[in-house]
Amino acid sequence: MQTMYAAMNDGDVTAVAGKAIWVTLQLGGPVLLVGLVIGLVVSIFQAVTQIQEQTLVFIPKIVGIVAVLAITGPWMLNVMVNYTEELFREIPALVANQ
Repeated sequence: MQTMYAAMNDGDVTAVAGKAIWVTLQLGGPVLLVGLVIGLVVSIFQAVTQIQEQTLVFIPKIVGIVAVLAITGPWMLNVMVNYTEELFREIPALVANQ
């Protein structure tokens, strides 16, 4: 029995996975970078002042991450929508009979 569609080849899978990883890095990068920088600054502050309060880092991180999401949120949504639309447009070509 012959199937109605052919499987994607290795190059197609690699291209789709590579684009997905790139979009993930673009979307997660700014948030992770801000969290890292704020954590580093607070850690240096704690080392200098010898304040060893473990919960001190959470509020600045939360405020920084919320600010980054508020600023870059529309751009992130645009990137994700464009990627999804591109992927949906490519699906027929990816699974077409070869």
